[in-house]
Amino acid sequence: MKNHKPEEKKAKKAEECVCGEEAKELETAGDELEKQKKQAAGYYDQLLRLQADFENYRKRVEKEKPELIKYGKAEILMRLLPLYDLLLAAHNHINSAKDAGNSDDVLKGLEMIFKEFSKVFDAEGLRPMEPVGKPYDPMASEILGIVDGTEENDGLVVEELQKGFYYGDKVLRPARVRIARKAEAPAPRPEAPAETEEGGQI
Repeated sequence: MKNHKPEEKKAKKAEECVCGEEAKELETAGDELEKQKKQAAGYYDQLLRLQADFENYRKRVEKEKPELIKYGKAEILMRLLPLYDLLLAAHNHINSAKDAGNSDDVLKGLEMIFKEFSKVFDAEGLRPMEPVGKPYDPMASEILGIVDGTEENDGLVVEELQKGFYYGDKVLRPARVRIARKAEAPAPRPEAPAETEEGGQI
């Protein structure tokens, strides 16, 4: 048998150590790579979820946009209604006092203004309510007064004090109305018991 020299033994041992360290490094690198792969897959999943959430948000905004525009218009229309009320009051006042010399010209001018209002309202989907002669609707009208009524008009709107409007299918402004209420018949008074000639009751 040959005896190995101490230097050869040392070299062989050093070589074994180097190989063992490399194997450990490779194993550690493999673990790190696996960890990074899992992390990358997690980030990718998060990215896909974020993309789906953003797509849903974009679709929702697109769907809600016309509704938001519509209610932006409703706010402007609400600001126009007091002006409409003033013009309507002036129109009614002039119409009821035609004795004034130039009332006809003023009346025609106001009627032209109302026609323009009607065109704008129609174009924007604003409809005036027509509650007079119809049963009172608490969802569309507000009672400002009650007048004596009959069997025929009990519960019906008899006068519109301020016009109400629908915007699309919704109430933009309720009408202010007076309704008729049939007076209830007074309850019959109980008859007094008849008395006998002697003063006692029968």
